[in-house]
Amino acid sequence: MSNIENFGPGVGKQRFERGLREAEQKEKELLDRLRALPDGERKADETKPMIDRVRTFAGYREYPKYAMVGRYFAYKQALLREAGRLVEAHGIREQEDIFYLTFDELRKVVATHRPCDRLVRERKEAFRSYGTLTPPRVLTSNGEAVSGEYRREDVPAEALAGLPVSAGIVEGRARVISDMSQADLVAGDILVTAYTDPSWTPLFVAIDGLVTEVGGLMTHGAVIAREYGVPAVVGVENATRLIRDGQRIRVNGTDGYVEILPD
Repeated sequence: MSNIENFGPGVGKQRFERGLREAEQKEKELLDRLRALPDGERKADETKPMIDRVRTFAGYREYPKYAMVGRYFAYKQALLREAGRLVEAHGIREQEDIFYLTFDELRKVVATHRPCDRLVRERKEAFRSYGTLTPPRVLTSNGEAVSGEYRREDVPAEALAGLPVSAGIVEGRARVISDMSQADLVAGDILVTAYTDPSWTPLFVAIDGLVTEVGGLMTHGAVIAREYGVPAVVGVENATRLIRDGQRIRVNGTDGYVEILPD
């Protein structure tokens, strides 16, 4: 529905054809640059099949994710059934307590039914403390935290800058969510969160816009937003802190910024 509202008839086909032309032009530019180098014809001849291969198989990268998500759901249901039996045997207090145990620890509890309340409490406390930490947006393999800021002249005053990843402009109620299981969304809401992964996909059916703190053109939220025609801006630093749950905001997924509207 969002695609129908945001784009005219035939736009999807037109955008695909435009992207194809741009890709072909970029391929030509790359091969021409290679041919200008010493032994360039050989390098170009070796590179062309690689480009074709990437175009053919890049889409298949989503299949393993699809398979993993389906299996993880089955695994979770099996574990929760076992957890229910452990609750009845007083091995754990709540079903969700098993998620704070390693597989080896879980096997021991299943075999002995010996309570592990202290260990679970320690793990829960550690988990809560980890949730208060703010990881750097960019961390190199050498452990260096890289910081920076946007240099944008096209962003209105007081607007939050980000990366435009799904075109369109939408206004609505911001729902700031850190835990998908606690999401309470209704049609027309705008999801504001740190990031999304495949498990968040069902939420995109209801929302009219997306704002995330991290991400890029090919991260999960951006790809799904484009598929659903939902305007989206990612890479909005501290979005979940600067935007209050319930505020009205405007998401400009075309130019890449978010405005907090007056109450």
